Amino acid sequence: VDRAEMLVVNVAARAGFREEEQHKLGMAVRESMVNAVVHGNRYNLKKKVHLSVDSSGDQLTIIVTDEGEGFDFANLPDPLAEHNLLRQSGRGLLLMRAFVDEISIRRAPPLGTEVRLVKYRTDNAARGG
Repeated sequence: VDRAEMLVVNVAARAGFREEEQHKLGMAVRESMVNAVVHGNRYNLKKKVHLSVDSSGDQLTIIVTDEGEGFDFANLPDPLAEHNLLRQSGRGLLLMRAFVDEISIRRAPPLGTEVRLVKYRTDNAARGG
C-alpha cells in the first residue's frame, strides 16, 4: 500500500500536478489498495493486487485490480446514513470520489474488481500554482 501510494505521488509530481493534488491522488490510491487487500483479496497472501499508472496529456489514470471474488458495488451501504456514521469502515469509495475527477468500478475477468481513478491536471497545476 505504501509503495503504491509513493509511486503514484512521484508520477503525479513528474507529470506536473500540484502538491495538494499529489496528496489527494496518494490518498485515493491508498484507499483503493486497502480495499483491494482487505475486501477484494480478503488478506489472501496468494492473491495479488495489480497497479497501473498512466500519465498522458493532462490526466493521470490509475487502475487497481484485485484477484478476489468481487462484490456488489451497486448496493453498498451509504456511509453518510446516520446508522453508518460511527462505523470503522465503509468510507473508502466516498473518499476516492472526493479526491479524483472520475472513478469507475467493474468486475475484472476472470475474478476480481478493477477500480479506475482519473485525475485531470488543471492549467494552474501545469503552471505550479
